[in-house]
Amino acid sequence: MAQIMAVANQKGGVGKTTTAVNLAASLGATRRQVLLIDLDPQANATTGSGLDKRRLQTTMANVLLGEDQLEAIIRPCRFDGFGFDLAPASGDLTTAEVRLVAEFGREHRLGKVVETVRERYDYVLIDCPPALNLLTVNALTAADEVIIPMQCEYYALEGLSALTDTIRRIHETVNPRLVMGGILRTLFDPRSNLTNDVSGQLILHFKNLVYRTVIPRNVRLAEAPSHGVPVLAYDRQSRGALAYLAFAGELLRRVEQRRAEVDA
Repeated sequence: MAQIMAVANQKGGVGKTTTAVNLAASLGATRRQVLLIDLDPQANATTGSGLDKRRLQTTMANVLLGEDQLEAIIRPCRFDGFGFDLAPASGDLTTAEVRLVAEFGREHRLGKVVETVRERYDYVLIDCPPALNLLTVNALTAADEVIIPMQCEYYALEGLSALTDTIRRIHETVNPRLVMGGILRTLFDPRSNLTNDVSGQLILHFKNLVYRTVIPRNVRLAEAPSHGVPVLAYDRQSRGALAYLAFAGELLRRVEQRRAEVDA
């Protein structure tokens, strides 16, 4: 049964979608069966995986509104030697969110549809929009854990507090399974005193919740989305590709350790 992970941060520009796409690709490269769900109306995970959002007839908007089945919209994304499945998005998600506000059980829509395909995958990743809105609440209600990509700057620290409060409230009210999987430091520049200072504060306050892997600023990582491929397909030897492979390995070890502790 799949481990469901929401990749979330209400602050934009922190590498959230980059993390969702490249983690999906890196897990796929380890022969795991992976589904990436694009829940962001900007649909950057969709285009970054090689699909043209303007040509899509059905997307996650149709699924959330009950107009189509999740299984029917899933598209395979295959690259050289690895791949993952994608449930694409489009700008219609904004309209879907507005319509869902008046619906009963609106925060559980995504969780119910994900359960219909959960047995087919090892990991389901949900790329959330950069806001604490109904779409993000749906993702957190459906998820087992949250991965928080975060740039090491002070404004990001302020936003982290709001997100952790939201995670706590959802855990206490609608999804007792939900835990904070960890904080991933992105766009990392070790030459910056500010980066090192904020990184140290994160480790001080969140301890083992901070992943040991850091994602560096990397030109290849920034270029890959414009070619519609993960960085692993664009430049397998780049620092960005190697960092996300390392992150996938660390994440797998953490998940397996938690499962062993539960089974013990």
